[in-house]
Amino acid sequence: MTDMRAPVTMLGLGAMGRALAAALVDAGRDVTVWNRTPGKAGALVERGAVEAAGVRDAVSAGGPVVVCLYDHASVRETLDPVAAELRGRAVVNLTTTTPDEARELAKWADGHGIDYLDGAIMATPPMIGAPGAQILYSGSREVFDGHRALFEVWAACVYDGADAGTASLFDLAILAGMYPLFAGFLQGAATVRAAGGTAAEFAERAAPFLAAMTGSFSHIARTVDGGDYGDPVQSLDWTVAALDAIGRATREQGVEPVPTDMVGALVRAQTEAGRGAEDFYRIVEGMAGDRK
Repeated sequence: MTDMRAPVTMLGLGAMGRALAAALVDAGRDVTVWNRTPGKAGALVERGAVEAAGVRDAVSAGGPVVVCLYDHASVRETLDPVAAELRGRAVVNLTTTTPDEARELAKWADGHGIDYLDGAIMATPPMIGAPGAQILYSGSREVFDGHRALFEVWAACVYDGADAGTASLFDLAILAGMYPLFAGFLQGAATVRAAGGTAAEFAERAAPFLAAMTGSFSHIARTVDGGDYGDPVQSLDWTVAALDAIGRATREQGVEPVPTDMVGALVRAQTEAGRGAEDFYRIVEGMAGDRK
């Protein structure tokens, strides 16, 4: 059970790190903060946090060490010099890393007697401490259970198992769906604006339809897991024609349809392989190296 009076060390004060530290300060925790570039702790110090002059001073404050830095390399650069001081301590890494990088850090931590938990933040900084934020965790169950009350200050939390790479796997896989969706939305917005409309008008029309389309994810998942694309909702041949029409309409407005061209390349690879009568969802096999 977490002692909510215990101190917490926060390494990294980018936008997300500051949001995490501020939520802890507001919850009454004793928070020591450190950032590689000085000058970002002022508002937190005014609210009650303590700024450490260096990493070694920061981790000496005791309690769990929460890391939210730029990338995997910066985490190793920061933690390597203080590995001895972290022996027997809990380290919670909320830096965005790949699954293999998370596993590498977990192995490093184990070699130094450090209890390691990896976390993936499914939220933007303003969402921390508010409904809708979620953080995925994987790695040490003991650290997750022992500090769950701390984690719940930030967001709803989910434990994804002992494999330290699982949280980042789901995080980055979900983001892989988000960015192309946003890019497609922006292509549509650019097309409407070029014709004299507004992005706001387009958003009002697009949001309900796109939200409804996400309701088909479970059906798509069943098709992909089953591997049978022979009864298409939308065939690859039909999709080629639809994407060509979208591309022509977009270019007529002087806009480059880069997002839909990317989808078109995936679709054409399947039709050129003789799969045109199969379901659009079959493009997943092309991404996976056409194992079927």
